[in-house]
Amino acid sequence: MKILVSLPAQELRLLADDGSLLRCWPVSTSARGAGEQRGSYCTPRGHHVVRARIGAGLPENTVFVRRRPTGETYGPELAAAQPQRDWILTRILWLSGCEPGVNRLGEVDTMRRFIYIHGAPDSAGMGTPGSHGCIRMRNADIIELFDLVPVGTPVEISEKEC
Repeated sequence: MKILVSLPAQELRLLADDGSLLRCWPVSTSARGAGEQRGSYCTPRGHHVVRARIGAGLPENTVFVRRRPTGETYGPELAAAQPQRDWILTRILWLSGCEPGVNRLGEVDTMRRFIYIHGAPDSAGMGTPGSHGCIRMRNADIIELFDLVPVGTPVEISEKEC
């Protein structure tokens, strides 16, 4: 299997080994566009792999901080109390770049930038850029994807249309 993320289409596709389409979901990537530099809050391009899967078996809307569940469950009260918070919910697929000098090592290291594919509040817009660099998905969608992909799954993030 392989994950393809199209930045212009704001779409994530899961492909079988033969290249056939298994699933397709809307996503939200960085509001600042594409880029690899640490501190840019951009979505990194290129070849990556799923380095870690975090949140297996936890309830939908589990809140994460630094990849750990906080014990909170996202809902209207939390949203109202912290309207500017960048919510990381439900599941995390932590990405690692595969291209030294492009998205791996030094000031361009995707993993050290803590770039994930993760769940977001259902009210978060999908299909338009809006994240702080990560790839956001609806909670039901990230659960479905999470259950389908193992650690080591290739991920291509591209400025090409799907």
